[in-house]
Amino acid sequence: MENTKSNLAGTGKDTHSLLESLSQGNYFSRLEGNELHCENVRISKLASAVGTPLYVYSKKYFTDRFQSLTQALSGCKHKIFYAVKSNYNINIIRHLHELGCGADVNSLGEMYRAEQAGVPADEIVLGGVGKSAEEISYALDKNIFQFKVESLSELYLINQIAELSGKKARVALRVNPDVDPLTHPYISTGLAENKFGIPISEAEAIYLDRSLSHIEFTGIDMHLGSQIASIAPYAEAIDKILAVCERLKEAGIELHHMDIGGGFGVQYAGENDFPVTAFRETLLDKLKHSGMQIFMEPGRYFSANSAALVTKILYLKTNGEKNFLVVDAGMSELIRPSLYGAYHQIIPVIPSGSEAKVYDVVGPLCESGDFLGKEQTIAEPESGNLLAVLSTGAYGMVMASNYNARLRPAEVLVDGSEWKLIRRRETLEQLIQNEEDL
Repeated sequence: MENTKSNLAGTGKDTHSLLESLSQGNYFSRLEGNELHCENVRISKLASAVGTPLYVYSKKYFTDRFQSLTQALSGCKHKIFYAVKSNYNINIIRHLHELGCGADVNSLGEMYRAEQAGVPADEIVLGGVGKSAEEISYALDKNIFQFKVESLSELYLINQIAELSGKKARVALRVNPDVDPLTHPYISTGLAENKFGIPISEAEAIYLDRSLSHIEFTGIDMHLGSQIASIAPYAEAIDKILAVCERLKEAGIELHHMDIGGGFGVQYAGENDFPVTAFRETLLDKLKHSGMQIFMEPGRYFSANSAALVTKILYLKTNGEKNFLVVDAGMSELIRPSLYGAYHQIIPVIPSGSEAKVYDVVGPLCESGDFLGKEQTIAEPESGNLLAVLSTGAYGMVMASNYNARLRPAEVLVDGSEWKLIRRRETLEQLIQNEEDL
């Protein structure tokens, strides 16, 4: 399931274990004065300098995550493509590219961002269930590494555009293996009932279609969903995909690579990270034996626990037995709790030492669904105190909006004792810059 663990209430060993885990890597931890730091920089210093709401990222987290996954895949010919949709700030894309990542993109905008971050076209793969002719033409013109194709009609369109352009399009079919990833239904993509991919029963005939003269089939792709906690769905799906590859090989079609997608689960509260070591021990030999290069597309796995959303308490409010902390961030900055009940642990930047109470942490927007966390146990704070909403590096800022004409927040990247503003807070002028005065 998605991290819908509001009943944990931000208290107890399970939720404390997240901060303990982040502290071990010196990503987010309580240092001098028991104050929350990102690496070696005080969160309160950043809030004073930049204002709130504010996204704060640990550069070290991205580095360590990439290196640990690379180590797990050592001995197997592989390439990691960062799933840009999880966090598309060009500074983060650039950092991961410098470490060795390509870019997995799902739109013209994400492709443009990857290009601006310095990712060359031959390290970009374009996915997405609804690619437009404009996006296909742009990608062909740039000569990207590969298209991940989600339907037969899309494949015909790519072939047609490639023919008109005098090019050949490199393609991997995204095959839907009809495997239950055992996750939240909104982030499940590998079942037959989901909109994604080509049914596995139809894939072989498409690969064998000789009429697609401007298509070069280079690989095969799958993606089961997000927040997958178990090896079992991958094992089942990989077996199905490898069986397809064997039959294609017998028919004279030899694919160069297999893309096993992303979706490795991460820790938001008491759950554990996806067991990468066990994945290596269980499946790596099988993947190596296939003879194909293995591609992966981690997004959330790299970014989720890289960041905290820092917000200021505006008011304390009580309605009967219900306590509220009204803060200056809401669903316009972080929609995940409202969208699918996602749980984020919320902690004070500087603990007050007062008696703990149970609060709903709510935003300033005119919606009953505008909340960052419910039933969070926090030592009684005061107006003006800062809170940190943890695990917000994935699908946080990228899903931010201007609802209620809110200004989207700033972003800061911390590197040891240094920090850099990587996105300025929006201005009032920017809210209307594309509107015409009639």
